[in-house]
Amino acid sequence: MGFNIYTLILLSLFSLTLLVSMHQVSATKSHNAPHPSKRRKELTSCNLFYGSWVIDSSSSYTLYDSSSCPFLESQFDCLKFGRPDNQYLRYSWKPNSCSLPRFNGEDFLNKWKGKKIMFVGDSLSLNMWESLACMIHASVPNATTSFSKKDSISTVIFQDYGVTIQLYRTPYLVDIIDEDVGKVLKLDSIKAGNAWLGMDVLIFNSWHWWVHNGPASQGWDYIRDGPNLVRNMDRLDAFYKGLTTWANWVDANVDPTKTKVFFQGISPTHYQGEDWNEPKKTCSGEVEPLPGPTYPAALPPATDVVNKVLKNMKKQVYLLDITLLSELRKDAHPSVYTKDHGIDCSHWCLPGLPDTWNILLNAALIM
Repeated sequence: MGFNIYTLILLSLFSLTLLVSMHQVSATKSHNAPHPSKRRKELTSCNLFYGSWVIDSSSSYTLYDSSSCPFLESQFDCLKFGRPDNQYLRYSWKPNSCSLPRFNGEDFLNKWKGKKIMFVGDSLSLNMWESLACMIHASVPNATTSFSKKDSISTVIFQDYGVTIQLYRTPYLVDIIDEDVGKVLKLDSIKAGNAWLGMDVLIFNSWHWWVHNGPASQGWDYIRDGPNLVRNMDRLDAFYKGLTTWANWVDANVDPTKTKVFFQGISPTHYQGEDWNEPKKTCSGEVEPLPGPTYPAALPPATDVVNKVLKNMKKQVYLLDITLLSELRKDAHPSVYTKDHGIDCSHWCLPGLPDTWNILLNAALIM
């Protein structure tokens, strides 16, 4: 009997000790994990886009495997086409005054359950859209998904969560229409905008096509600037007028209480090595980023146009200011590791830099 009582006392003391220990662990975790409101305040007061690239020494330095993502087109899959190094995958962006929340695809789906997210723009939007779809899929690889493509719209739906992620391909944002003279880039017209309505998040992008020359590569024969039909004009001026038309569309059609609007900043190219003081080089063969925090060359002039247009808008548009941090990543392009083995210093490998863009988008959505 005494033995049973003694055992019972020991068990009671053990249980009490275990309970106290669990409480302390729980309290420690709670103390270490910032409260969402505190996290939001930290991010809001932080310049997410000023910082440096640091080596990620963790074993999970990529958020997904290109071979297991069903939404990734081969043109961005650098490893598939023989890129021999993987150091470019090991760099993480670290803002100077805060830490970025680690992306969790399942958390993202739960936060945006039943919502629609749309990327609108050119192939850099494609780069970012595919990245986000792959990042989410890696977190929920067994989730039921659907993929469809019709005309200008590509759609991925994570059906268990009701989350739709779409891409609308329109490189100029404004319309290209058929007239008697041929295809005309109309700087004051956005008929495609009806397809952008009803979204919960919109991420716009445009610039790269504005510097293409020749009907075959630019996609039009003439520019209609108000009543004037011209063969060509200053491309920065045309970009400003086209982007102003887009801004007017947003001001007239978007309710910021229902839709969060972002503009994906100007994505740089690395064809001219003199931009980083190595005039004989392109992105080909580059295996590490520039140290930063600044870039030797000036920002692309298109960034001034974007800033000017956004400043004059009535509705709030959040600029994903990815230009400088991307300028430092001369190592992150497909270069020769593409399907046709031409030198691509314009787009970005996936996995790769656009994953960071989406981590920054996620951080901005938390703010």
